[in-house]
Amino acid sequence: MVEPMDMYSDQFMVTTTAYGANLSFYLNTPHPEQAKTIPAERIATIRMSNEHLKVMAMIMVRQIKRMESETGIKIPIDNRVLNGLGLSPEDWEDFWH
Repeated sequence: MVEPMDMYSDQFMVTTTAYGANLSFYLNTPHPEQAKTIPAERIATIRMSNEHLKVMAMIMVRQIKRMESETGIKIPIDNRVLNGLGLSPEDWEDFWH
């Protein structure tokens, strides 16, 4: 039996192919030096079918929308994050409505 994991991740990567999807989770160093780039440490990779990934994405969006609606608290995303993803604030808001 596989031992369950309980970890924190502050970075991720998703790749998809015709055969399936790979989600890799990473952890950045807590106190990086300004002049030195330290790559994040990969802590887990989860492989699944593309269908599973698509269903998971839908369930996560639905759950986040429900939680924000029930609590009245909107989870803010810093514009620097959106810029890093190549998203405008308008595109971000359109997705969540």
